[in-house]
Amino acid sequence: MTQAAPMLTQKIFGALTDGQLHSGEALAEATGVTRSAVWKAISQLRGMGLLIEAQTNRGYRLGASCEALNVSAIRGDLPKEISDLVQLEVVWEIGSTNARLLESQPPTPGEFAVLLAENQTGGRGRRGRRWQAALGGSLCLSIATNFEPLPHDLPALSLVVGTCVREALLSCGVRDISLKWPNDVVILSASAQLVKLGGILAELRAEAVGPALVVVGIGLNLRLGEDKKKLIADSGTLAGDLESLGLDAGKRNAVAAAIIGRVIAGLKRFAVEGFAPFIEDWRTADVLCDQPIRVLDGSSERQGIARGIDAQGALQLEHATGHRSSILAGEISVRT
Repeated sequence: MTQAAPMLTQKIFGALTDGQLHSGEALAEATGVTRSAVWKAISQLRGMGLLIEAQTNRGYRLGASCEALNVSAIRGDLPKEISDLVQLEVVWEIGSTNARLLESQPPTPGEFAVLLAENQTGGRGRRGRRWQAALGGSLCLSIATNFEPLPHDLPALSLVVGTCVREALLSCGVRDISLKWPNDVVILSASAQLVKLGGILAELRAEAVGPALVVVGIGLNLRLGEDKKKLIADSGTLAGDLESLGLDAGKRNAVAAAIIGRVIAGLKRFAVEGFAPFIEDWRTADVLCDQPIRVLDGSSERQGIARGIDAQGALQLEHATGHRSSILAGEISVRT
């Protein structure tokens, strides 16, 4: 099937976000295309993860409430002292928000560039994994800033952002959630399995002289359909969504503003005070603490008991001998 043009899919998506029924004829007239083109756009939107109901002789509407991301709405929910520091942009489709900001002109020191995407086709997780996003049901954004000088606790940056994201989600009505070292937002299921709700990817572009550009990418599952959950499960990750934990997933702009506001405030504090103010928040949310874990680093594997983090954010692994070692990088899984 020939794909609809991106501009048409964006227009159809925008029309449907009011939650009302729209006939194919009305959508065709409003967008200046044929009903066949509207049908192709609807099919494409469904393929991107959007839940759309079709009622015979009546038209189309969203299966669940959803807001299109909007710069004015997001900025209006930000505290003024944060809004004044932010360059904010929303795009319809992009490969990776992180990649775009890493390639862009850095923001002025002390200011922040924020980029959000409705549809991210090449989102990246750790170790090159692809981040699977659902149109209308995910939040994909990146925040760029300059650090000068670099905080001495820079390796703990993703942990800092994790505590800020968790705090923002709790403020939006999400029931208690946890953090998995070093950069995942998770819950522990009744069967003691880790269910991933979102992730954080921090990247650095250091210049020969001057400040270093830091870009933090945040991807969150607000609402996931069963098809998308299965697709993610097939890639080896058990995924869940925040709507099942009390979030109003339809209010995406308010959620985006809460995340952006808390993370920027946290980054400003981190630049001055380092990791110390965030350690206890992390330890409160640490899902791995006292769990038997497996650490994969390249071709090597280590096992032991997770004993929290040290003052620099390194994971503490207790071996069978009682000796502890600091883990700075690696793939962590809970032993069952």
